[in-house]
Amino acid sequence: MIDFTQDIATYCDTLKKTIDATPKEDINQVVNILLQAYQQRQQVFVMGNGGSAATASHLACDFNEGISEGKAKRFRVIALTDNVPSITAIANDIGYERIFVQQLSSLMEPGDYVIGISGSGNSENVIRAIDYANEHGAITIGFTGYSGGRLKQKAQYNIHINIDDMQVAEDLHMVLNHIMMRVLKKHLM
Repeated sequence: MIDFTQDIATYCDTLKKTIDATPKEDINQVVNILLQAYQQRQQVFVMGNGGSAATASHLACDFNEGISEGKAKRFRVIALTDNVPSITAIANDIGYERIFVQQLSSLMEPGDYVIGISGSGNSENVIRAIDYANEHGAITIGFTGYSGGRLKQKAQYNIHINIDDMQVAEDLHMVLNHIMMRVLKKHLM
């Protein structure tokens, strides 16, 4: 049997150090922004690619069902990653870089909220969607890793996981989702 315990411990230590270094004030600010979306009955759109797409879908599930279960007033979160026919039609007919912008142009209203998740902070389709949202009166939020890339600069609010490691950044974006879910669920009970 191969002993991987040192590699496992190193990864876990990196996760712990990175979450400890993430500014809690930034997380608190985004929790309050999303509470505002709930109180105003605005839609929240969320998007990302690859692992970040999975996080976007998971966030929509946790907010729409996990927080909202049994409540008359519910979160209204739409993962732009979940409509595969639309994504593939837009990618095929227009271009992959427009898969989120095209959906926002049909669904988003001024005052809605748009969350872009990108480990690198430079996913072109996420950047274009955040630009569109900013230009059309939405409130924009970024979840970033590495240096934060263009998304950190363009989103009005950002939670930056400051590490040059895609897996750790993606892990902690999911942790952010669960922190926000837990805090908001407790507040709304």
